[in-house]
Amino acid sequence: MSLARNVDLLRRLPRLDGLHFEPGRGADGSSPLQEVTGFGTNPGNLRMFAFVPAQLQKPRALVVVLHGCGQTAAGYDLGAGWSTLAEHYGFALLMPEQQRVNNGNTCFNWFSPEDTARDSGEACSIREMIAHLAEACRIDERRIFITGLSAGGGMTSVMLATYPDVFAAGAVIAGLPYGIASNLREALDGMFHSPARDARELGNLVRNASDHRGPWPRISVWHGSADRTVNPGNANEIVKQWLDLHDLPAVPMAETNVDGYPRQAWWNRNGETLVESYTITDMAHGTPLGIADNEQRYGAEGAFLIEAGISSSYHIAKFFGLTNWIPDAARKKTAAKPAQKPVPARSPAPHLARSIRSAVAGEDQPEPKREEAHGFDLGQIITRALTAAGLIK
Repeated sequence: MSLARNVDLLRRLPRLDGLHFEPGRGADGSSPLQEVTGFGTNPGNLRMFAFVPAQLQKPRALVVVLHGCGQTAAGYDLGAGWSTLAEHYGFALLMPEQQRVNNGNTCFNWFSPEDTARDSGEACSIREMIAHLAEACRIDERRIFITGLSAGGGMTSVMLATYPDVFAAGAVIAGLPYGIASNLREALDGMFHSPARDARELGNLVRNASDHRGPWPRISVWHGSADRTVNPGNANEIVKQWLDLHDLPAVPMAETNVDGYPRQAWWNRNGETLVESYTITDMAHGTPLGIADNEQRYGAEGAFLIEAGISSSYHIAKFFGLTNWIPDAARKKTAAKPAQKPVPARSPAPHLARSIRSAVAGEDQPEPKREEAHGFDLGQIITRALTAAGLIK
């Protein structure tokens, strides 16, 4: 179901005060997320799920991830691959979860005034979760980050605006700028049309959300160009909002391609990227998935989780500065290896996944029928692809 229809069908029901949940695993039984209770007053009546790997990088970091409409914390974790990234790179993971009693389609209420103000509603509940986990895990207060998809992206904008003193950086996927809607009609107008606003006006919406006056969090913005649920123009509006806050020019300082998609970037005098924007060409509404730089796949396809050949989760973690860490076990294993003779330089190996696809496409034999698929020598194709990639001889 599209986000537009979700919002259109939104019904705010009476909250259940004093509701208590016992600790347990994710709803589908597969995610490593564990539910945490008793984390605060919880005025937004949200559920808290977390995953803390056995080994954490130093200084310790925390990533907050907000799911989209119709999703759960565990489902979005498995789809976007965040717990896998947390395990691999050693950071704590917090995933708040919406309840149907608050929103019939489990959307975070990114446009509701009582849920989008500092120290109020859902925004306050998420802040309480962060404080609880940060204290329990001794998280470095300078290394707290947040990201979210769709309505979770809208709520990410809310958290960055209302608690800019808490976050070092954030990433909004198919979301909307902060402060453009305070009711359902304005929310739908922003989703469908994304009316252009003055950059200073957008910046002031954030400035007026708290007493904070800088420095402001860094931000990464992701949006599919074929998104018919949340107008892609919202990505431009988010960028405008944060360029104004960072006092940066409208013209990008760099325009490059990453995994085949255009990326724009703006940085400060020290060369630190403050704002970046990815346009995922021809992609519909959802989180882009793909093969990461280290050839590890993060996540799995599903509703609003789209294979696009680029892992947004990995690149966002990289933008947060979390991907340079190596676990002690891996570091010791590397150090124990005997020194090897230098090998002659060679041209970069082709992308493994693309090599396999190319090998399949290059087969002389016609595509086998479904009932004859057992005769297709996939092992031979993979072997040739690995050879072409320079990974075996």
